[in-house]
This record gives sequence, structure tokens and C-alpha cells, in this order.
Amino acid sequence: MELLPLTVLPAAEAGWDAVQAVFGLRGGPAACSCQRFKIDGRTFWEAPPEELRHRFRAGTAWDAPDAASPGLVGLLDGEPVGWVAVEPRVAYPHLKRQRLALAERGERLDDPAVWSITCFVTRAHFRRRGVSSAMLHAAVGHAVDHGARAVEGYPMLVEPGSDVPWGETHVGTAQQFAREGFAEVAHPTPRRLVMRLEP
Repeated sequence: MELLPLTVLPAAEAGWDAVQAVFGLRGGPAACSCQRFKIDGRTFWEAPPEELRHRFRAGTAWDAPDAASPGLVGLLDGEPVGWVAVEPRVAYPHLKRQRLALAERGERLDDPAVWSITCFVTRAHFRRRGVSSAMLHAAVGHAVDHGARAVEGYPMLVEPGSDVPWGETHVGTAQQFAREGFAEVAHPTPRRLVMRLEP
């Protein structure tokens, strides 16, 4: 599969305005601001979108190229079109079911060399063009370049031909991760997997 030719930058380098162009100010991405797996469930569900957006922005020195980034921004002909959240797994303490499934395997959950890909956002009007697949590929490269020994994703199982809303597939699909070389290592719920790539 040929990937969409995106220019992909760390979010801190792309800047807050580029991130917000992808997320928008309404809908699921704007309401979540990539905080679902960063804070406990009660805090997340009770917080207004403005507070989650503030937490998102406060967590990174935006517009500072050397700052640690919570993800990557994809640009198509200079236009911000995609986002992928990718950081060391320890940055996501509230991956509850996934962490439980991994702990049952006897894994160390505090290993900083294991990175996680937790979320994709594609800007409206650019969907179904391969943005998330290109972002997944870039996220793997970014993690490896920054010392990742393994990269994990937590995608959803989607039956061929089924129409699933974005709210369920913002974590990606199992097929998408499999195309990138990830393999299943745990199955914490009937429709969610933990998939891993060890480059």
C-alpha cells in the first residue's frame, strides 16, 4: 500500500495552531484533547472540553522544536491534516484494561523503552485518504528514532465491510496495525487488542 506523502513533524515543532487545526473546536477530538489515557476516568468524564484542552496545551512547550512532543502532526501541501499520539507507554497511566492484560503476562509496565500509539485524528475533509496509515508509519519511525525497543498500539477489531464511527476507531484498526507489521500480544476485550512491533 502506497502511503500518502505527508510531511510529519513533532507536535511541539509544528505548533499549537497546527494541532488545533486538526482537532478543531467541536466534536470528539476537540472534546477529548488526547487526555483519555492520561488522567483517571472520573476526572476525564467530568471535565469540560476547555479543561482537557488546557491540560493538553499545558503539557508541552509548543513551538519549541527541542521539546518533548505528545505526538506528531501530518501536513499535506503545508496544510495540517493529521495527528497521532505517540509517547513512551509510561505517559499513559490509564490504559486500564490494556495494562491489566499486559501485567497478567508478567510484563513491566514502567519500561520507558516501550512506546504507545494511542490515538489518531484526521481533519474533516481529509478522511478516507490514508492519512492515519501514513501517520502510523511515521509514529513507528519517530518512536524508534527516540530509543523505543518496542512500539504498541491498542486498536479495534473491525469486520470487513462494517461501518464503524470515528469514536470507536480513533485508536486505529487491527488491520491497519497488522499492515505495519504489528502482531497481537493480548486481547483485553472482545473488540480491542494490544498489538506490538519490535523493530
